[in-house]
Amino acid sequence: MKIVVLDGYTLNPGDLNWDQFKQLGDFEVYDRTPPDKLIERIKETTAVLTNKVALPKNIISQLPGLKYIGVLATGFNVIDLEAASTAGIVVSNVPAYGTASVSQLTFSLLLHMVQNVSEHAASVKAGQWSGNPDFSYQITPQIELAGKTLGIIGFGQIGQSVARIGRAFEMNIIFYNPSRKKEVHDARQVELDELLSESDVISINCPLTEKNIGFINKTTLQKMKPSAFLINTSRGQLINEKDLAEALNNEWIAGAGIDVLSVEPPPLDNPLITAKNCHITPHIAWATAEARTRLMKASYENLVAFINGKPQNVVNALK
Repeated sequence: MKIVVLDGYTLNPGDLNWDQFKQLGDFEVYDRTPPDKLIERIKETTAVLTNKVALPKNIISQLPGLKYIGVLATGFNVIDLEAASTAGIVVSNVPAYGTASVSQLTFSLLLHMVQNVSEHAASVKAGQWSGNPDFSYQITPQIELAGKTLGIIGFGQIGQSVARIGRAFEMNIIFYNPSRKKEVHDARQVELDELLSESDVISINCPLTEKNIGFINKTTLQKMKPSAFLINTSRGQLINEKDLAEALNNEWIAGAGIDVLSVEPPPLDNPLITAKNCHITPHIAWATAEARTRLMKASYENLVAFINGKPQNVVNALK
């Protein structure tokens, strides 16, 4: 069996190892794969592992020997599932490996916006406290989370983890989810419009689908409180970035913490990069060493399960 990893660097920049995979067959890792090298690298491959390198229909149709695609992530929108199913290719993903890490960054972004520790610390290093006439000063307003309403869009494992952390901060939890959630303690399920209008903080934790692309837009943003903060650690395409930039620049909302953008890496003219009170991190919520270790282990287990004829975490229906 020939196994190829198309973009292994982000998962393993050198602190992990691929040794287990090497025992499964002819194994090759590419740190990155540009489009013009894609077919050349996998034309005789049985199993492909990919994170962000897309495998659309026109590529899959040129790979008659391909039997397995392992997505090195939870989201699998980079794969044309229908084309894979038609070709008899099993597609597996890795759910839930990053729940704790993504939830942690959600609150890192939020805490940055409500207290701005880094700017205050930098001002002290610059001597502003030493030369201040008062024992205390604020560069930005300090906001307490207790008693505020946290609205969570998407109440799967990550959304529920975000809710648990919010409760620890004594926040009131509401959530929107397309399906009804039963036996949810200390959280109230609401419709989207109610969540938008009631929340002091909105955290987007839902998967990307054809139905929700760009659902955070001018219309939904104008339903939010002017004092509200928006956080997105899910998928960049869920937000109309031009509309969010307009909302921030016109102070329709107080700020945004964004870990994902519609195009990654983003072009320099992405309007959010220069938007007022927009704090962007480079898609790092998943990237703790602990989360990447779980991801690699689960990806190996998915591939072994496929080899043993019992594929797991399969996201497509074979035809």
